[in-house]
Amino acid sequence: MKKINEETVYDGQWLSVRKAIYQNKQGKEFTWESVHRKRSTVGVVIMARLVPSGRLILIKQHRPAIDGYIISFPAGLGFNDPQQALVELKEETGYTGKIVDVSPVLKTGASLINDNARVVSIEVDEDLPANQAPVQELEDAEDIQVFLVHKEDAKKFLLEQIEQGTNISANLWYVFGNI
Repeated sequence: MKKINEETVYDGQWLSVRKAIYQNKQGKEFTWESVHRKRSTVGVVIMARLVPSGRLILIKQHRPAIDGYIISFPAGLGFNDPQQALVELKEETGYTGKIVDVSPVLKTGASLINDNARVVSIEVDEDLPANQAPVQELEDAEDIQVFLVHKEDAKKFLLEQIEQGTNISANLWYVFGNI
């Protein structure tokens, strides 16, 4: 594929929409629209596991883009430092933990947006006093409910949420849908 031309058709505070013209190997031209973040950032997707129970921390969050709620892993944008995942986990869920693994930078939603993210695995010691009754530190625009789910119960939990009209993040289905 060869890019022939690109123009910005919308330029917002955080995102822009671009229209590009490409030429394929056969010489045929086609148009593609895409969304671009205005700042080059690396987000985090947090896979947090409580120890010793092994339960996973999931969240149900309102997302204006879908005008509804979605079950997902905790996550955040703008964190080029994976250590910021600990801050995001504390804000969204109230839990504190330690990082045990960090993925390389990965692409998310590449058919539409130029997003990058790392998957940060965190262990949360549920026996620590700070994790006995965690308190979220939500921003004004956040509406988040925390769920603790055993891996073997995750698919059933997700299906129940779908029946209740809640959306499910594709990354959760990738992990739990085939269990």
